[in-house]
Amino acid sequence: MSGLDYPTFPAFAFLGLLASIIPLPWHLQAWNAGTCYYMMWTALACLNQFVNSIVWHRNAINWAPVWCDISIRIMLGSSVGIPAASLCINRRLYKIAKVQAVTVTRAEKRRAVLIDTLICVLFPLIFVALQYVNQGHRFDIYEDVGCYPFIYNTIVAFLLTDIWPIIVGLISAVYCGLSLRAFYQRRAQFSQFLSSNTTLTASRYFRLMALSTTELCCTIPLASFMIWVNSSAAPVEPWISWENTHHDFSFVGQYPSVLWAQDSLFVVAVQLTRWLVIACAFIFFAFFGFAAEARKNYRAGFGAVMKLLRFHPTASVSARLDSTARLVVAASGHSLPVYSVKEKDRLSFPDSIAKFCEESDTISPDSTPSEVSFPDIPSGTTLPIGLAV
Repeated sequence: MSGLDYPTFPAFAFLGLLASIIPLPWHLQAWNAGTCYYMMWTALACLNQFVNSIVWHRNAINWAPVWCDISIRIMLGSSVGIPAASLCINRRLYKIAKVQAVTVTRAEKRRAVLIDTLICVLFPLIFVALQYVNQGHRFDIYEDVGCYPFIYNTIVAFLLTDIWPIIVGLISAVYCGLSLRAFYQRRAQFSQFLSSNTTLTASRYFRLMALSTTELCCTIPLASFMIWVNSSAAPVEPWISWENTHHDFSFVGQYPSVLWAQDSLFVVAVQLTRWLVIACAFIFFAFFGFAAEARKNYRAGFGAVMKLLRFHPTASVSARLDSTARLVVAASGHSLPVYSVKEKDRLSFPDSIAKFCEESDTISPDSTPSEVSFPDIPSGTTLPIGLAV
């Protein structure tokens, strides 16, 4: 199996990174922190997988231990960060659907951003810190996959790691149901609110609803499936003590693909963990990457890049036409006035007009030419919960 998804996986991981960060600037204007944190967590997870798939292609050498310490925490954080961001999206949609007043003050917006930040940033950080309780050793490295956290498969892992994406998904489902009910009960007020809101349109609202519903339909089933995989791939070990769990904590497991790929359930779990974050990126881009505001910002961005490069097509064509006029005078030998091309006609003259003019005494606007040894995988290994799509 070694290298079978290379370079396909790193290419898709990089595209997922771009798909996540390109819409970020104009979503910041809408004060929707949940959507922005969704993009940030997805982009960070795609970047992490991209680097790992490049550095550890066809090897399992511990090249960068500090990076692996960071990488496994990004994996653990994004496993709850993305569902938490979806929860914040559903929570905001519910508040919009049940809005009592047409106007929302700046203080209320700041308070909403603060709450979303606590859910999407502080909660994942606490979650990552708690994983040390059941972390058996520093980390593992799998060939073609890269750095991977090692969590003992115990009842403690279920309580601290596996169950939280399901809990977040269930809370998000409640908000989703409440927002749908509130929307149908207050459709008139909802339309009035959107007509007075300069940052949230009906199109964007329903796209956010579609995104959160899609993510919701995948979070709970996939998280439940990963719990089943963890319990089936290795027996659930009893929790003995802190000292027993953290014995020889500095150990780093290094496994070639010919070894870890023998376990089909393990392969499924690893590949799901890798590809689901990329799916999150492309699902988001499918809903928001082709919207009217996205196309408008693409045009503005392209214009800014052209301006930065100091590329002025009209000025360039004008300079070429002035040079062509001088060629006409030189070729004819007569004292003719320089022909002045109207601004609207400049772009209709191709570059080959100079050659045409050299063969003619006059020029007319109508006369244009045709255009290492490896240890066995220890028993009792569990994987981070699968990410929500």
